[in-house]
Amino acid sequence: MPHQSITAMFMRGGTSKALMFCRADLPARQSDWDAIFLSAMGSPDRHGRQLNGMGGGNSSLSKVCVIGPSARIDADVDYTFAQVMIDEARVDYSINCGNMSSAVGPFAVHRGFANSGVEEVRNGEIAVRIFNANSSKVIVSTFAVLDGMPVEDGTLEIPGVAGSGAPIRLDFLEPGGATTGQLLPGGAVAQFVDVPDIGRIEVSLVDAANACVFVTAESVGMTGIETPDAIQNNAALMHKLMTVRAHGSVAMGIAATVAEAMKKKSAPFLGIVTPPQAFDALSGERVNADATDLNVRVIASGQPHRALPLTISLCTAVAARIQGSIVARNTRASAAAAPSIRLAMPSGILTVDAKVELKNGEWTAQRGSFYRTTRRLFEGVTFY
Repeated sequence: MPHQSITAMFMRGGTSKALMFCRADLPARQSDWDAIFLSAMGSPDRHGRQLNGMGGGNSSLSKVCVIGPSARIDADVDYTFAQVMIDEARVDYSINCGNMSSAVGPFAVHRGFANSGVEEVRNGEIAVRIFNANSSKVIVSTFAVLDGMPVEDGTLEIPGVAGSGAPIRLDFLEPGGATTGQLLPGGAVAQFVDVPDIGRIEVSLVDAANACVFVTAESVGMTGIETPDAIQNNAALMHKLMTVRAHGSVAMGIAATVAEAMKKKSAPFLGIVTPPQAFDALSGERVNADATDLNVRVIASGQPHRALPLTISLCTAVAARIQGSIVARNTRASAAAAPSIRLAMPSGILTVDAKVELKNGEWTAQRGSFYRTTRRLFEGVTFY
């Protein structure tokens, strides 16, 4: 069968890259999208490299975003995120990507989906309201435009990305329960799960922007400052981490069984936390303990993340504001009253803001905010 083509844009958003499609250019039925995305990204690939497509053999580089005008009164555009599996013929729509969310607003302006805001402010700052279909949450993307087009050049540097760019502020509104419908799907700020052959592990099950099972590094036999490669190359450790994550998934109600949870790699994520400690970032730069409020390592889609998924950065910041959670107990005490939290991860330090309130004995997440940069890499057609 001869290859077909479809109009697309390839963009970096934060520390991820994705193919960006207009909703109108895809088949009407979402069930018909999978074959296109898998072929375009080069999946499945038993070699894990996706050389036969646009993917990069890493979960951060095997992503697709679909954007179109919104009919909702609280949004300008609708956005669906797709995580394309690397070694299996499967596309997961159950989660959102915070990094790629930063590219959605500029893409919408380039495609004319957010013209109302641009017409009002052709030179200055605009806000694009994004409805994320994966989480049913609204994200407000605020960035500069010049002559009606998004500004890409700037001085903001983010860990893990060479160079600098113009800042894009993302505000996730009421992010709690994005995956499960509850901020604390386990019903408590911390609880124990019994994991056969591993033992009783204390976890905090938090769902804000994306669901995450948080554990301390000590509880899973880690120091908390291991590199992603060191984690990935330790088969016994990876099996332990994925098993703990699977039991947390069942406790959150995301998967019905541990076996099902082991197959469903995208959600929940696993977050491994420790109090601030010094370590060497992937760039070789030394990160001092006093420059951070919390150390975090994350398992995303079955792989140790080389930075920190933004939705999980937000989830971590929210969890750090919830008294008694594992994350809060390991966060620098002075950060509790600070306007933002400095998260140390393999690529450096990420600063995140979160507002959380305790109302009538129930924790609620009001919002989470952070800054990213984005860049268009190519525009044309991709073949599938």
